[in-house]
Amino acid sequence: MKWLRGMASAWVFVICGCRGQAPGSRTDLVSLVDSLKPTVERITGLQFRRPLRVETRTRDQLRAFLIEKADEKLTPERLRGEELTLKLLGLVPDSINLRNLLVDVLSEQVAGYYDPESSTLFAVEGGERLGLVILLTHEMTHALQDQYLPLDSILEPQLDDDRQAAAQAILEGQAFLVQMKAMLPAGRPLPPEFMEQARAGIAANQSSMPQFANAPLVIRQQLLYPYLAGGEFLIWWETAHPDTVPFGPRMPESSEQILQPVRYEAGDRPVSIQFEGNDKALFENTLGDFTIRVLAAQAVRAEDIAEKTTLGWGGDRFRIYDTPAGGALVWVVAWDDSVAMERFRRGTGAAIVAQSRPGYRFDMADLSINGKPATRIVIAPVSWDRWNSLPAAGIPDDPNHTQ
Repeated sequence: MKWLRGMASAWVFVICGCRGQAPGSRTDLVSLVDSLKPTVERITGLQFRRPLRVETRTRDQLRAFLIEKADEKLTPERLRGEELTLKLLGLVPDSINLRNLLVDVLSEQVAGYYDPESSTLFAVEGGERLGLVILLTHEMTHALQDQYLPLDSILEPQLDDDRQAAAQAILEGQAFLVQMKAMLPAGRPLPPEFMEQARAGIAANQSSMPQFANAPLVIRQQLLYPYLAGGEFLIWWETAHPDTVPFGPRMPESSEQILQPVRYEAGDRPVSIQFEGNDKALFENTLGDFTIRVLAAQAVRAEDIAEKTTLGWGGDRFRIYDTPAGGALVWVVAWDDSVAMERFRRGTGAAIVAQSRPGYRFDMADLSINGKPATRIVIAPVSWDRWNSLPAAGIPDDPNHTQ
């Protein structure tokens, strides 16, 4: 979910296995930032257009700052909508308070953060140099991105989380690769087995991250996705499109394109689905290819998503309604073909509607949306007054819609 993605930058040290690294003083930090600028510019191929502001904070101050920034951007309605979505789909237990869980996970080893609103890089006070270099090269890359992209608006909560997840993967993937390349002699490429080593390092390091290790699968995967999937996409990009960066009009538009670069290269754009009418839904957004993969992994009790398998996702949209008897979810997914639809219906879709929730009804139906095969899943209280008038969905500017 977006709150999670927007905070991921501060969590870089979980990937690296470093803890609490930062300078002894602000003067030391400024000096080190200046010395690292040529390295970041060389690796990215971009030049800093203006000076970078840097500040130190205690760990408690930085944690409070991150929470304040997150609370500024998200309304209580949006946070409740995201929490209900995860609970109704069975991705988190009903007992979980999503905001508190994310605060605990993200602050477990937080060491630094680049804030695009103030154009300032913050780092925790105290620590050793190696970890600080890793932190700074990562966050300096975000500062550099901010000088070429409308970074703050990209990170602003939107109504298309999947498109935003694709952008987040580019931002974090590039920063992740820069921090790793900065550790190598100039010009030496990352080894071919780098991403496998990164994944193995994360798995081995979880004992030092109890909040992360005990979090639901969707939380762990959402945190890892922009670094790992984004890093793999950027490695592919460096070979397929050397001397360019996937910014601006080149930015991928879906998590499917990130996880399946062949879909990006083929120009397979996501279908934009919209619900008809304005019937006072609490929350509306997209899940996307990536979240469907998490649902599929959870259905078979797997720890990792199947990144290399093509799902045939075409686009999706869901709405959350607040009812007297509890939350209600209506989710419509368009598929590339009937084979993809049938595979979902028999596998992940069947697992979702097989859940047990007292007082609730689960329904899955095959539909056609603008000639594309589609699936509609409804999870709502039995007493919901919309069961006989479910919202229709279609593609903008097209007269056809789901029946």
